[in-house]
Amino acid sequence: MLKHQAEAADGVFHALADANRRAIVDHLTRGPATVSELARLLGVTVAATVQHLRVLQASELVRSEKAGRVRTCQIDPSGLRRAEEWLRLRRTTWERRLDRLGDVLGESADERRPPPTNTTEETRS
Repeated sequence: MLKHQAEAADGVFHALADANRRAIVDHLTRGPATVSELARLLGVTVAATVQHLRVLQASELVRSEKAGRVRTCQIDPSGLRRAEEWLRLRRTTWERRLDRLGDVLGESADERRPPPTNTTEETRS
């Protein structure tokens, strides 16, 4: 299962590695758009946009429906959820490690720190 999660995350991160695909995802978070609209947004051909959409669909970041000659695309949240879960697992692991490191560093700092002096008694004498 862990290998499957990593492979799924690989697909999502590969898809998002391209600036044009990130722009498509960003645009689709505001609502559905046709392939022609996305092509105009990117300033590329419809064929190039379709290639980007295939990568995004394979990683389940985008889904599309065809009605007649018009293909409309929208966000598919399942791909983003997989990436988010992968990141969450890593974040939890690193937070625990950093907490332990902080504990160790705090202990060694306490060992080096001189004992506190009571300045109020010294000023009274």
